[in-house]
Amino acid sequence: MSARFAPVRRSHYDLIVVLFVSFLLLSNIAATKLIEIDVLEWSLVFDGGAILFPLTYILGDVISEVYGFKPARRAILLGMAVSILASAVFYLVQIAPPAADYENQAAFEAVLGFVPRIVAASVIAYAVGQLINAWVLVKIKERYGEGNLWVRLLGSTVAGTAADTAIFCTVAWAGVMPVGTILNLMIVGYVYKVAVEFVLLPLTYRVVALVKQNEPAYQEIA
Repeated sequence: MSARFAPVRRSHYDLIVVLFVSFLLLSNIAATKLIEIDVLEWSLVFDGGAILFPLTYILGDVISEVYGFKPARRAILLGMAVSILASAVFYLVQIAPPAADYENQAAFEAVLGFVPRIVAASVIAYAVGQLINAWVLVKIKERYGEGNLWVRLLGSTVAGTAADTAIFCTVAWAGVMPVGTILNLMIVGYVYKVAVEFVLLPLTYRVVALVKQNEPAYQEIA
């Protein structure tokens, strides 16, 4: 019998999804640390996930813009499944008995320990925010066509990020932190994520253009 191999179709979708899921996992781990920066008379509080998480929205925009809602939903659900799997693995490692000479159990639990409330907040906020982001972008494009890309990029981010930030901060911190701190996290996190999208808009334009130009299926449709 001759050996057989499945063909790998030429597409950038898989590469973008890998980066999308990777950024999500790294953001979830980094989110365990809260960062406070004093700017003039204000103290800005945000979690470490805010450093990289906005890029997941940019990649999500690229997937939605080029491939449509169903492939975007597939990537989002894949990211959610991998996040749940990562949390389960961290939990199993956490409860596994440490070696006698292992001295970092407390540190491991502090950074990667399974906290059901944080995991639930992260998964729910991510799924709702990303799905809203993808749906809004696709609906705007279906109605107005290829032009005014900036409108759907910013419009989808404004809607998706609002849902993501509000859900995560509420589920994760309500009853644990003062209301003022939670509102600070919401406002600073939301403004920061939208600002990153705005600042990186030229880069997003360039990435979208490159993917469209080098995506055979997109060129066939055009």
